[in-house]
Amino acid sequence: MCPDLLPAPGGEELTRGFLQEVVDILLGYISKSSQRSSKVLDFHHPHQLKEGLECFSLDLPDQPETLEQILVDCRDTLKYGVRTGHPRFLNQLSSGLDVVGVAGEWLTSTANTNMFTYEVSPVFVLMEECLLKKMQSILGWSDDVGDGIFCPGGTISNLYSILVARYHFYPEVKTRGMGVLPQLALFTSEQSHYSVKKSAAVLGMGSENVFMVKCDERWVSSKYTKGFLVINGMHNNGNVCSPVASLYVSVFASLGVELFNFKYLFSRACSVTWNPHKMMGVPLQCSAILVKKRGLLQECNDFGAEYLFQTDKNYDVSYDTGDKSIQCGRHVDVFKLWLMWKAKGSEGFGSQVNKCLENAEYLYDQLQRRTDFELVLKNKPEHSNVCFWYIPPSLRGQPPGPDRDARLHQVAPRIKGRMMEKGSVMIGYQPLGDKVNFFRCVFSNPATQQEDIDFLLDEITRLGDI
Repeated sequence: MCPDLLPAPGGEELTRGFLQEVVDILLGYISKSSQRSSKVLDFHHPHQLKEGLECFSLDLPDQPETLEQILVDCRDTLKYGVRTGHPRFLNQLSSGLDVVGVAGEWLTSTANTNMFTYEVSPVFVLMEECLLKKMQSILGWSDDVGDGIFCPGGTISNLYSILVARYHFYPEVKTRGMGVLPQLALFTSEQSHYSVKKSAAVLGMGSENVFMVKCDERWVSSKYTKGFLVINGMHNNGNVCSPVASLYVSVFASLGVELFNFKYLFSRACSVTWNPHKMMGVPLQCSAILVKKRGLLQECNDFGAEYLFQTDKNYDVSYDTGDKSIQCGRHVDVFKLWLMWKAKGSEGFGSQVNKCLENAEYLYDQLQRRTDFELVLKNKPEHSNVCFWYIPPSLRGQPPGPDRDARLHQVAPRIKGRMMEKGSVMIGYQPLGDKVNFFRCVFSNPATQQEDIDFLLDEITRLGDI
């Protein structure tokens, strides 16, 4: 039991000592995460973690445990997790470990407030407004338009984009429901995020009414089928056509700061999803939905709860932004981004992304030089994803066909499993359409260097030849 920690009277010294121990644990973890000699993960199967390892147990006790055990639990939780800040973690776009961002997250948790009203979150509400204006200016939107809100992840931001699009054309849906609407449909790239279909299901539009638009050999949607209401186009370098009648264009730009390079595309969008927790390296989670038509979010979602959104407060109640959201409680996701932007500036973020693009190009060049790998896309990478197959000795020289494909399909998952058991590196894999499992390397980790790319290819070779 911890009865002597603050806010208990006289608890300052014990609290300081406990938190200092926690900080020491975190500093040790951060330091070790940057060391290439350390593992990316200490892998255990689910049943092993559930059954307990050494002093680590997931079971919840009836009686309180000591502060010493709580500290052990903190250490073990990090020990058995994945070091997403490790230079050789290449598994997801949300990777890296930004120290300023971590400091922002610590402060946010300490403040422990809610983003629904100015009265309980004055500084954070103003920070959100500042960030949204900055992001809208980067999109090329004029000062007299634009709105937005930070959301719990890109999927929810995409949900908002479809929600407000539907309301824009059919505001009666808010009170009367889908039954009074005509049949709705969405058009999206066949390479778009699966959250588009999820959103259609959640909003009662139905996943079967999401129409997938074919892509070219670069996986880019170059044109859209002429037809209905919503386009939710997502591709890193996708070309969105001029809107036709009754068309609402929404762009999912999951990678983040690359928006600097596509002002023309985004200036024509009705809404944009922007995920700073990806290539901008902001700690999870940090996502925003940006809507060009000011007031649309508020009109779509507000219900004026009288215990929160009173109109006779002693300040400008337009800063009570919570009614723009479908949530009530809303976590503060803005401070860490604001703090990192102060620390890096726009130029620093740009340099960070450029380094990731250079890493992708370096990997592409290395793969082209080797005979034991094949590129899935022959073109030079247009962003930070590079997809490839490893061809083990037993498949080299074998002609293309079903038998070769069946055997090649097993290669990536087998190597990935060995990687995880060894803990040396992490990279994702997937099939796509008629293409069998391939490795999908994504660069967003600022710690990753060319030596780590060389290690990745050599490690795949080592593990693939076992």
